[in-house]
Amino acid sequence: MKLALKILTALLASVLLLVGLGAFWYFESRQPQRDGELALKGLSAAVTVRYDERGVPHLQANNEIDLYRALGFVQAQDRLFQMEIMRRLAKGELAEILGPDLVKTDTLFRTLRLGQRAATMVEKMDPQSPAVRAQSAYLDGINQFLANNPAPVEFDLLGIPKRAFTLQDSMAVAGYLAYSFAAAFKTEPVLTFVRDRLGPDYLRMFELEWNPLGVVSTTAKSNTARTEPDWNALNQIAQISAEVQDRSGVALYEGSNAWAVSGTRTSSGKPMLAGDPHIGFSVPSVWYEAHLKAPGFELYGHFQALLSTAMLGHNPQFGWSLTMFQNDDLDLIVEKVNPRNANQVWVQGQWVDLQTSQEIIKVKGTMPVKLTLQRSPHGPIITRAFTQELNYASADAPVAMWWTFLETDNPLLEAFYQLNRADTLVKARQAASNIHAPGLNVVWASASGDIGWWAAARLPIRPAGTQPHFMLSGDDEQADKLGFYRFNDNPQEENPARGYIVSANHQPHSTSGLPIPGYYNPYDRAQALQDRLGNNAIQWNALNSQSLQLSTQTGYFWRVLEPLLPDLSDVVREPLERSVFDSLVQWDGQYSVLNIPPTVFTQFIYELANAALGDELGSNQFKTLLGTRALDLALPRLAADETSPWWDNAKTPKTETRKDIVRIAWNATIAHLKATLGKSPNDWGWGKAHTLTHKHPLGSQALLGKLFNVGPFEAPGAREVPNNQAYPLGPAPWAVTYGPSTRRIIDFADPAQARGINPVGQSGVLFSRHYSDQAAAYMAGGYMQMYLSEADVNANARTTLSLKPAAK
Repeated sequence: MKLALKILTALLASVLLLVGLGAFWYFESRQPQRDGELALKGLSAAVTVRYDERGVPHLQANNEIDLYRALGFVQAQDRLFQMEIMRRLAKGELAEILGPDLVKTDTLFRTLRLGQRAATMVEKMDPQSPAVRAQSAYLDGINQFLANNPAPVEFDLLGIPKRAFTLQDSMAVAGYLAYSFAAAFKTEPVLTFVRDRLGPDYLRMFELEWNPLGVVSTTAKSNTARTEPDWNALNQIAQISAEVQDRSGVALYEGSNAWAVSGTRTSSGKPMLAGDPHIGFSVPSVWYEAHLKAPGFELYGHFQALLSTAMLGHNPQFGWSLTMFQNDDLDLIVEKVNPRNANQVWVQGQWVDLQTSQEIIKVKGTMPVKLTLQRSPHGPIITRAFTQELNYASADAPVAMWWTFLETDNPLLEAFYQLNRADTLVKARQAASNIHAPGLNVVWASASGDIGWWAAARLPIRPAGTQPHFMLSGDDEQADKLGFYRFNDNPQEENPARGYIVSANHQPHSTSGLPIPGYYNPYDRAQALQDRLGNNAIQWNALNSQSLQLSTQTGYFWRVLEPLLPDLSDVVREPLERSVFDSLVQWDGQYSVLNIPPTVFTQFIYELANAALGDELGSNQFKTLLGTRALDLALPRLAADETSPWWDNAKTPKTETRKDIVRIAWNATIAHLKATLGKSPNDWGWGKAHTLTHKHPLGSQALLGKLFNVGPFEAPGAREVPNNQAYPLGPAPWAVTYGPSTRRIIDFADPAQARGINPVGQSGVLFSRHYSDQAAAYMAGGYMQMYLSEADVNANARTTLSLKPAAK
């Protein structure tokens, strides 16, 4: 018996050892190779790849085509699954690998026609242009890695077949980037609902006016939709748009900070550039850093999946950062349907047939879904696909989408290829002029002393009196577009006399006087940057620039709170609650992790919005509004308007006042925080309530989340502070969803000392030492050198990979 037990124990130990060795071999075989030699087809000469301590590759090649082929290969080693998930999201193919929950997401992206638009863009490309040759070489490098190496673990878990990447895939991903900037999907339906269902008195709290001088301080005719749109389908689209990141794990693009300071205002006497694009957090992070060098070309860049040119970059001569322009480049148009023919709409005085096509969405584990797509002369019909998917027949009018991305040539590859080489103001301006959609602010600086900013987009000419914040009627001329404005009409500045440029998603000062509709952020974050950068007593350097990027202070809270203080003071009487109120009154607006007032304020403004707006809007429209910038802009105006009709609860016979709603909101705030965080206010620290977890596409499942996700971390910062660690407005606790996707600071007196940080790590390969090696430093406000000089690259190279031409 003892002998049998020993034998059984030994066998079990052997099996466990074999399993352990097998698991070790499995995961080790999928790790990136960062040293030794590898053969790569298509190279004309060897490419040297030196990896630093963060896993950033420094590539040196004899020509640019070899350089981009090698970049594709090394990026695929670290980010192949990210490339796959991005391609599938943009083309509406996620349900095939993730199952029925992703059918709605796929329906949305099939409806947007990104794949079709990408195919058209590729057809028009010159295959011999430098930008297309670079992109093609880059994709070839990716595909060589895909064909000759084990697939990432996620491919095996999900059963993803290997499939080569194409130019069309890359352009579809570019379309996704453009879509993720489009706030109109969420904002226009709810504003139209307020206007048409509730009336102008309810509309006045929303900030829809154009400010000719901008919103940052340094010293229409109605087009009511005559047919009711399909509110159910529109709410579906708004919610699916909001849930894309949660469902797919792919980052959404939200906002950004960037500034350039001339040498007259810096300690070094040379311009400085700082930037931190605000993008959804994910594993892996959105940016892949790489330093490229070939004869006549050098760039330290931040690269997107499947795009060969850097979207952020610098070298010894120049650099640039990006923020989101937030211009309104998308109109939702309610079509008038022929009562005798449901497949015709009224456009420019006649009935016009809708174009109809069929698509199949493959769904893992169940039957495929047949999708009927329609298009009017205004653009894709975006609502009928959802009424079909929801299995109900809607008698309401279909809604079409006019979108700049679908209506312009948009040579994005050429634009960023040029920007990667834009060593003069003239070249940078020309590159920016080729960005049509999404709208981007390009903030640029050079070692020669120049700084510049260009709001890059093709701005549509709408008929006079059009109100694009609302949905438009398809049978009205205001739904038409008259062309596009010249790039010179866009907001822009070059070497302004004040010596600095600030871009923070606020409504800009239009230098041409042209009003530019958009879904701009509140001005508070931009004003915080402006106040510091405009201080003539400060000479800027790397240290105080870091301090400004990491600032957690805002004045927004006071704009909401101050008008309500008399009501709050009357309402709050209980001694413990009075101490909480007093701390709120004395708060300086800092969102640091130990502070209690930011927790109370954030819960309070949610409860205030819910109590004031929820009854009129209903749960669906209110949920949609919570995800828009329109609410952030509206709350200070609502708080200051004691006579607003929103204060009355439409569901009660009594006429409620602002004080009544403030009382309801305060009591709900205290009750919720006690139930959620603890009975004592000492338990309500901001860091306890406000946390960041970097989520992997597979991390929504509890077991896999423990394996793939990174975090949680207590997070300083908040919505609309410079350190914009943002979250959807709602009840505590708050999970940070987006924030600075990198922080970069470059002093052109010594660009080799430029500093940056990745929120998670360079690699998306599970168990790589660079999977999450920067996450803690990022949350602590750390910066790391981005090596640029040959001496620094050599001194800090940890491993060297040599890519050799494959034998023919």
